[in-house]
Amino acid sequence: MRYLIAALFFVAIITLAGCAATQHIESGDKLAKRISSQKGLMAFWDFADTSGRPAAGAAKEVRLDPYGSARFVKGSPFSGWAMELDGKSYWFIRHENSGALDIKTNAVTVIAWVKWQGGMGFVAGKWNEYSDGGKRQYGLFLSLPYYNGENQVCGHISKHGGPTAPFPFSIDYSASPQEVPPDEWVCVAFTYDGKYIRSYLNGVFEARDPELIKHTAGFLEDHPQGLTQVKNPYYYPEGMGNNGSDFTVGAVLVKAGMGNFFKGKIGAVAVFDRALSDQEMKRIAVMPLQPGDERTH
Repeated sequence: MRYLIAALFFVAIITLAGCAATQHIESGDKLAKRISSQKGLMAFWDFADTSGRPAAGAAKEVRLDPYGSARFVKGSPFSGWAMELDGKSYWFIRHENSGALDIKTNAVTVIAWVKWQGGMGFVAGKWNEYSDGGKRQYGLFLSLPYYNGENQVCGHISKHGGPTAPFPFSIDYSASPQEVPPDEWVCVAFTYDGKYIRSYLNGVFEARDPELIKHTAGFLEDHPQGLTQVKNPYYYPEGMGNNGSDFTVGAVLVKAGMGNFFKGKIGAVAVFDRALSDQEMKRIAVMPLQPGDERTH
């Protein structure tokens, strides 16, 4: 009998340990309420309002307008509605109408829940690569391969709006070591605190070791073989500019017109005017629990 009791006790301990190690994941409604109550929220779209207006945040008056074949479709982790982007369409808010999304705190967090079909794609932010030499400010991308960010979550920050001298493009982005799985709902995010950019996948931050950055050889006399940098967190103490870009979801303006098109679905987007902590990210930058989901205990 005592062996049976001991065995049951052992099983109970293992089960409890597994539950403790499993992150508590809330329903879409509860997680949406948690996000909406966070300090510094500028806008949170769960797309329950298919007019394009945010569900919560300081920028509730702003509205995303569609371009091309951009549309809402059923099926998302939050409200049941999601943006569907086919690689030719996007959503936008003109700079003059962007309100609180024109962030002036020198800090930002962008979080999105996406079902990505692969390829380089812009998720959300104020990132104009071309007009007047560039009006970049902040942007969440997936897969920026040129400077070591292929298939990864990439958080981009710019002070001056243009490329990173002496390079032809902007190199100043973090890149998660975790790769983003295609055709699967995931949460992607980045933060910037005025000093470091950090990329997250499903609420988890993982650091990268120093590495040689591709396409940087031959630009700097003191680094003839190329730059060695840490991509996550990415050190960028210059700060975030206020450069007059539109807020866009799904594409950015490049030399040839709109480009970096996102392909897939976007189920929600949240923007904050501060860098959320690792603990906050673990609580809200996750996938909502769906009915019958086996991850619950």
